[in-house]
Amino acid sequence: MQRVVLASSNKGKLRELQDMLAVKEVELIPQSELGVGDAAETGLSFIENALIKARHACQETGLPSIADDSGIEVDALNGEPGIYSARYSGVSGDEADAANNAKLLAELEQVAEADRSARFQCVIVYLRHARDPMPLICQGTWEGRILFSESGVNGFGYDPLFYVPTHDCASAELPKDVKNSLSHRGQALRQLLECWNIRP
Repeated sequence: MQRVVLASSNKGKLRELQDMLAVKEVELIPQSELGVGDAAETGLSFIENALIKARHACQETGLPSIADDSGIEVDALNGEPGIYSARYSGVSGDEADAANNAKLLAELEQVAEADRSARFQCVIVYLRHARDPMPLICQGTWEGRILFSESGVNGFGYDPLFYVPTHDCASAELPKDVKNSLSHRGQALRQLLECWNIRP
């Protein structure tokens, strides 16, 4: 079984990745279990930040690593919060999701429904080692729009505000398996599994 470090401390993201990577050939180990802290996300794109996080986990553990960088782009806000989605409100820890959602709703308060288009973006990177010259880089995009209020209790982050047109509900109202089949992260992970020649 291949041991791979997950370069994330986000509990919601960890659950999703573990669910979708529940394959016999891979033991996914959260970096926190190996005493590794979060890397400083100093990149200016999802790809740069994912590489920074994956490389940091490899350097600290000597193991291959997976890192995810994702966020939501809102057209009416010129793509914000984008790479700053997790720290949009400046609040960290358990209160961050609620604070981020509140800020997004406030920023869009005067924006009509037709102009609230948005998308989730996800980049997942796999590095064999810290100096890997050819990382696997997989990407997924999930189109939707921002609701006027939160709906649903599943998921995490901006899920309660993200309307999914194909299912006429918020992402946070979707069952876990349905969300994973549609989401930006699910798309990127399926690409990664294909590249690994691993079948769930």
